[in-house]
Amino acid sequence: METTPQTKSVSIQDSQSCIPLTDYLEESDLIVLLTPAIIPGASPLNSNSDVPPSDPFEPFGQALAKHHSRVRHVPYTPRGGITGTHKAHIDLAAIVIFVISGPSYQGQPSQIALAEDARALCKSQPMIIVACCSPHELDFPEAYFPTTLEIPSFNPSDLELAASALFEATRPNLETPNVLASPLWSVQRWNKDRDPSEVLDLWNQCLPKKFNLNLFKFQSLLRRDGYAMHFVVREPETTKILGFCAAYTAYADSDGERLLGSLAVLLVQPAYRRRGIGRTLHDHALRELKSVRGICRLQLGSTFPRLLYGLPPELECEDWFRRRKWRIESASGPLEPGLGQEACDWILSFENWPATGFKLPHLSFRPCELSELYLVLEFVDRESKKNDNLAWYDQYAKLTGTMNIMDIVVGLNNGAIVAVALTYVKNTGSPVEEDLPWASTIAEDIGGVTCVCLSDEATSTKTQRDAVVTGLFDACIQLLAKSGKNKLLVDAVKWDEDELQSLGFQKWASYREVWRNV
Repeated sequence: METTPQTKSVSIQDSQSCIPLTDYLEESDLIVLLTPAIIPGASPLNSNSDVPPSDPFEPFGQALAKHHSRVRHVPYTPRGGITGTHKAHIDLAAIVIFVISGPSYQGQPSQIALAEDARALCKSQPMIIVACCSPHELDFPEAYFPTTLEIPSFNPSDLELAASALFEATRPNLETPNVLASPLWSVQRWNKDRDPSEVLDLWNQCLPKKFNLNLFKFQSLLRRDGYAMHFVVREPETTKILGFCAAYTAYADSDGERLLGSLAVLLVQPAYRRRGIGRTLHDHALRELKSVRGICRLQLGSTFPRLLYGLPPELECEDWFRRRKWRIESASGPLEPGLGQEACDWILSFENWPATGFKLPHLSFRPCELSELYLVLEFVDRESKKNDNLAWYDQYAKLTGTMNIMDIVVGLNNGAIVAVALTYVKNTGSPVEEDLPWASTIAEDIGGVTCVCLSDEATSTKTQRDAVVTGLFDACIQLLAKSGKNKLLVDAVKWDEDELQSLGFQKWASYREVWRNV
């Protein structure tokens, strides 16, 4: 039996069942057609030489109008994006048709990313994607759109065929799945009793081996009642976990009113990627975080409890998050806070420490005394706010009323606090150690140092800074050595690499620090 030209040229997937449009639209309903603006006479976006020197999508609007009288054709530009004008038209529409002509030129935003912007403006009205190329040519095939049409090009004949396919009751057969479309994934709260082992398998499968964790530590990090909200996507038939997202809230500072929201980790089974699972989990988790009263900042990665401080470069996921509207700038030079600054975890073997017993006049370093804890808390609150280190205050405050106050190392200049650091070791009851898994996970002989705060006075000159940094770490080493440790791990440091390497440190992990204020 001979196939019709329509079956040869059009592929459709319609999980929201809005095709044929004749069954969906009333006579008074408005179709808004959003198409990429192509300058008449310029090279088309898909190298087809038959495209006439005029708006190539006029025939599509005309073909749609043959089936439904109310069609409004609104172009968009890659650089201009989806604007308030587009929103005004979308608000009036009963259905939105978004045309993607092909892959974006280098340096231009993806048309699929713009389609996602348009979809975010849709309320109850469906949006249909018409892709004038193979989805495999596009730079973002993992996006999820419930209804898609694929046609070979934006020649008038192909566009007219697409218009007919949208309105005819008999739809073309779909021989191969369209990678632009995915099932409607259901997001569920994770089950803290049933899911940890399966989620840990996913964690260890998706992340570099150095980040492997045992089940006990993994569970302790995830089970934070009142501060954690974790989500899974399951395979409907087997209930197997296909994706997992961990999110936390933490107090931002001493006020107790502002909260930091962390999208701590987002994992998808490798065989199920590019099907919209990651996007679904990401969007759901952000909606949940934004709904929490007091959220003032959202970040990728987590401060405390620490899973990953930010985006590990080896995961090569930065472009995916950029398309989710996270600003991550090039790491070629100095970056503004929150836009991708590098932060690193560093290990120091005590035998490589060059400054044992280091002392300078007017400077002294020692464990914190009970009577000065409130001064330390004031110092940390002030200095961490200056440097956008949200949630650091809470780590120090957790030691109030415990036996671990002497885990704090203070640096004094003529009796005034100019620097502090938190040390921690395993099996001492330290609440800090409960939030930071990596020191004891790497090796039993490693202690931790975290939340290092230096005052402006301590860093006013290089000589002063070098003396304070060296003296502070020397005191930390002495304290950890008394607990039988031979190495230390200092986490999330944004200092100069040469400075740390000159002191004997070796980099263990690096992250891109990404956050945005709400």
